[in-house]
Amino acid sequence: MKNFHYNVPTEIFFGKGAIANLSHIGRYGKRVLLVYGKDSIKKMGLYDKVVRILEQLDMDFFELSGVDPNPRIESVRQGSVLCKKHGVDVVLAVGGGSVIDCAKVIAAATVYEGDAWELVLDSSKIVDALPVVAILTLAATGSEMNGSAVITNVETREKIGTYSTLLKPKFSIMDPEHTFTVSRAMTAAGVADIMSHTFENYFTPVKGAYVQARICESLLKTCIHYGPIALDEPTNYEARANLMWAGTLAINGICSLGQQTGWSVHPLQHQLGAYYDITHGVGLAILTPPWMRYVLSDETVGKFVEYGVNVWGLDANGDPFDIANRAIDQTEAFFLSLGLPMTLSEVGIDSRYLEEMAKNCERRTLQGFVPLTYRDSMAIYKAVL
Repeated sequence: MKNFHYNVPTEIFFGKGAIANLSHIGRYGKRVLLVYGKDSIKKMGLYDKVVRILEQLDMDFFELSGVDPNPRIESVRQGSVLCKKHGVDVVLAVGGGSVIDCAKVIAAATVYEGDAWELVLDSSKIVDALPVVAILTLAATGSEMNGSAVITNVETREKIGTYSTLLKPKFSIMDPEHTFTVSRAMTAAGVADIMSHTFENYFTPVKGAYVQARICESLLKTCIHYGPIALDEPTNYEARANLMWAGTLAINGICSLGQQTGWSVHPLQHQLGAYYDITHGVGLAILTPPWMRYVLSDETVGKFVEYGVNVWGLDANGDPFDIANRAIDQTEAFFLSLGLPMTLSEVGIDSRYLEEMAKNCERRTLQGFVPLTYRDSMAIYKAVL
């Protein structure tokens, strides 16, 4: 296990009625930018609850709505303009990871003199940011408790992640009941997203990070157990609560401590998002099994055996490659059972931009469990056409 420094200053208010804790936003000022997506928070009544609390606190608030599932740099720019114009003190994100990511970069762009996209391209330029508060409505990205944000630039066909400890929310409100109205398709995509975050941390060349590996396995088993329940029983509080907390733990740093975790599948998917605006979790589900099969080798088979035995309960006494392949098959079958597509053609993607996407991946150097080159990326993309 490698040395590490761990600090997650985000305060979490979890459970039924946690929205009452929004009153703590007054610690950070009196002028708020409320950031959200389309109409879902209004249909579920959450918007009215948020507005009521802000009004009771005598807060001045301004709104940025319509944030897309793959948040655009244009929305970030619009938000920062509003913040500067109205002297906003704190950015309040109400939604899933896309909304929270957008709010984070707005918070940094508001106190930055250059263009917001520069902060995405070079995170070292994030030297200050407004405080961010989040109310989570989708279990998936874990953005509610980390300093990461992924933003899309449609003009340049780039979808890039940036990171700064300054972007970590001051506090996040996590009420599983806020996810009861999430559609079946988005629930399934969220489960795949949580599992992919966990895989990126689990499949690592570092030896001896036993605690982290066992945490990852527990999160994966949680998704496998509760994912189908949430699909069949959308208002099952236990299922929604466990998935919500699993989503947070998968990417709040606890799984990656002391490890070498250069990610592989996420950069591959970011290209799909940049070129085709595909739902993030769907792209991850499509790419994960072929990535697993591609990197399986004499050097990596041991980790796949560990995965198959500890997560899927396979017999440890079998042939290692048989166990590994069965574990990968189980993974693919599970995604299929959630109703997720397993090929790019199912989501309207052909071979037109594969070479461009693979070249973009190589420029960003995929130094994950197994380093990937342009040729490797192309092979994985072609495997799922």
